[in-house]
Amino acid sequence: MELTFTTYRIQLHHTFGIARSANDWYDVVFIYLKDRNLIGRGEAAPSLRYNESTERILSVMKQKVRFPEDCSNRDVIWNYVLPQLKGIKALEAAFSMALWDWWSQKNEKSVSEYLGMARTEMPITSFTIAIGDLDEIGQKIEEAQPYTILKVKLGTPNMDREIMTEIRRHTDKVIRIDANEGWQPETAHHFCHWLADQNVEFVEQPFPADQLEYTAALKEKSPLDIYADENSMDSADIPLIAHAFDGINIKLMKCGSLEEGKRMINLARFHDLKIMLGCMVESSVGITAAAQLAGKVNAADLDGNLLINNDPYRGVTVEDGRLVLPEGYGLGLSLDDSFGEKFNELK
Repeated sequence: MELTFTTYRIQLHHTFGIARSANDWYDVVFIYLKDRNLIGRGEAAPSLRYNESTERILSVMKQKVRFPEDCSNRDVIWNYVLPQLKGIKALEAAFSMALWDWWSQKNEKSVSEYLGMARTEMPITSFTIAIGDLDEIGQKIEEAQPYTILKVKLGTPNMDREIMTEIRRHTDKVIRIDANEGWQPETAHHFCHWLADQNVEFVEQPFPADQLEYTAALKEKSPLDIYADENSMDSADIPLIAHAFDGINIKLMKCGSLEEGKRMINLARFHDLKIMLGCMVESSVGITAAAQLAGKVNAADLDGNLLINNDPYRGVTVEDGRLVLPEGYGLGLSLDDSFGEKFNELK
């Protein structure tokens, strides 16, 4: 088995602003597992919020990840490679994607079939309206016309109400709020009640992850469901936070693998939590991999590939706002022919 990798800068249609940062581009790392005529593809989209970066990933990759002599068992390969990835969750996620993609192609199945996930009961995905200038909101709403649910980034206390008021000048669509840890406990309760009259479905991560007691108190009073993001990294977190949230946001880049994502789904169900699948800003590689789990969740926020203008891959699509998995074995990915020689995945 041959391993190659390449960095790639994904460019955003609009500056992507959240409570703690604003970006026009992100660097990701694509990894490829090649065996004969099969290529397994994965993507690492690291976040500085979790102390991960492309530099850390490349330092590991340049040490030449080793594989077992016998590559006839997927679990053996995974368990052999995992300790070499230095606990970098985005890199673990990329290897998990690539390995499942390669293994499923080899055995002529889709990844969703291997994971026991439905392909037909797919959720509607939200489309993100990031923090930016108020005079840009109308254009962003127009561009989001095909999508029935909007996800709005808030967490700027002096502007949040103004942002929502401006959005409501342009659309009455259902909105999901992501505060990205940016709210204050003393105002969140009243704001949630105000949002409940604005056709808002739920609020994601209102407070910093280390302020769980404030989140638990808000959950008791809020008319809106409260979802965890930064508080729900992997399955070990779920029993510790279940009392403080109504739901969780699962991201492969946080939990580190498709297997762990499935484990989180099952454990969240056990604790009567609702489940959303989320993402970083990623290409169709990462989004299509995450979508393999979408048949078992309540909500999806898998729009990272829709926010960029140079996605080199084709995979999951959206029809009438609903996710549609590609046909074919593995993840069902293909190169976008329009890129031609501008993107060589195995260089």
